[in-house]
Amino acid sequence: MLRDLLINRECWTTGVVLDELNRGVMAHPTLAAVAAQDWLKVARLDSLDEMTLFATWARRVGSGDRDLGEASVFAVAESRAAIAITDDRNAVRVARTYGINVHGTIWILAGACQTGKLAEQAAGNLIDVLRSTGHRLPCTGAEFPEYARRHGLLK
Repeated sequence: MLRDLLINRECWTTGVVLDELNRGVMAHPTLAAVAAQDWLKVARLDSLDEMTLFATWARRVGSGDRDLGEASVFAVAESRAAIAITDDRNAVRVARTYGINVHGTIWILAGACQTGKLAEQAAGNLIDVLRSTGHRLPCTGAEFPEYARRHGLLK
């Protein structure tokens, strides 16, 4: 579904994020499907400049087990002048402090509603499905339209 919503965009993840996902598969088997997506390109952060940027972001965001994924995503976003996607509120706050263009799942879904790719009710259903798997989102599916309008994501 996400691939279809982002069909005209180049989408990247990082080797660090994939490693985090693979470590979580035992507890959350659905993560295996995320790591297997062939439409996601993988940025490895191999050059010295990329590794330095990753280290800088790890200092800013944190270097705990779940922080390194965000640090890697922000390093890639900064190096490519790209949009970073994460639903970690603390990481979003840090990224915005340092000028990263960062958004979350709700932003993606609202954008799909704005362009007519997705109905608001369908977006709400997706939110409820994600929340049922433990994904932390700031609203329920029923709250989505009001939440998105209040935050300027929907008209």
